[in-house]
Amino acid sequence: MACSPDTPQDVLWHIAEYAPQLRKWLVANPSVTPAMLDYLAQVGGPDVARALQILLESLESCGSQACS
Repeated sequence: MACSPDTPQDVLWHIAEYAPQLRKWLVANPSVTPAMLDYLAQVGGPDVARALQILLESLESCGSQACS
């Protein structure tokens, strides 16, 4: 549910606020908002920092080459 792009935003926010063990999976969700990524970066949780690092590295890699 945390990774599904079809999960409603209110459910994603509930996960972000009340399920710290699932926060790292929200980072992988393509429909997560910049506001939620900011919130996750602030509150942290198990492996959230690493998940955000992976996301940023992939975005930087896409910036230097064609990504789909």
